[in-house]
Amino acid sequence: MSSSLDAWKRWRDDRVVTARAPHGPLALTGTYWLADLREGVPGVPGRWELQGSCVILTATRHDGLEVDNTPLDGSVRLCPDSAPKPSLVTHGGRLLLLILREGEYAVRVYDPASETRTSFAGIDAHPFAPEWSLPARFTPYPEPRTVAVGNADGRERGLALAGTVAFTAPGAAERTFTLQVGQEADGELSAVFADAGSGRDGAFRFRFVSLAAPSGADGATVLDLNRAYLPPCAFADHFICPFPPPGNTLPFAVPAGEKRVLKH
Repeated sequence: MSSSLDAWKRWRDDRVVTARAPHGPLALTGTYWLADLREGVPGVPGRWELQGSCVILTATRHDGLEVDNTPLDGSVRLCPDSAPKPSLVTHGGRLLLLILREGEYAVRVYDPASETRTSFAGIDAHPFAPEWSLPARFTPYPEPRTVAVGNADGRERGLALAGTVAFTAPGAAERTFTLQVGQEADGELSAVFADAGSGRDGAFRFRFVSLAAPSGADGATVLDLNRAYLPPCAFADHFICPFPPPGNTLPFAVPAGEKRVLKH
């Protein structure tokens, strides 16, 4: 238990450091979809244009924009966050990140001086509970599927799902529960879920959790709910976090993992 507790404490520390980073989730001040823009990105100089499947940024040297650490004076083609090498666009201390979601481009503005970052006081979490580190079994779907789910920005988008993980929970040893999960190229699984305690007593309304790539033919993995974590939209508005897909709201409370963002 000691080594698991120590690893969990390191994970908790890393989560706080990542959240508090100058361009971490707390610094996000806006997500601007290029298809909706008329006058450019608010508060940011330069012209952002869709040209076919590309985004072109045009600015003069006195605008103060830099692309990949080089002052911009003219036009440049930008690569989104999904590219092998995304373009690094900065304006003073702000980071301007081009994102691509379901064929649509947007610019995210990260400002280290944002109110959400300066008022951050930590991440509230349940105490470490080894009984909530649960053996689980992954069963892939015959074919991966995509379901439409609501997102935190009010839009509905597709969520890719690869299968389900089955597990039993403390106090319900004879009953099996399942969560629908996505799967990364390296085999790691992830779930968006809620439980009976979500949204109560200050807890956020849903969480994410990652599971190690299944091992062996039986799909064995571990659902460690001590590492259930808050989605980016818990830290700042303007993220487009997906809500839990159908069936991913557990009928019991999970007193493990992160609960809410604390503010001064």
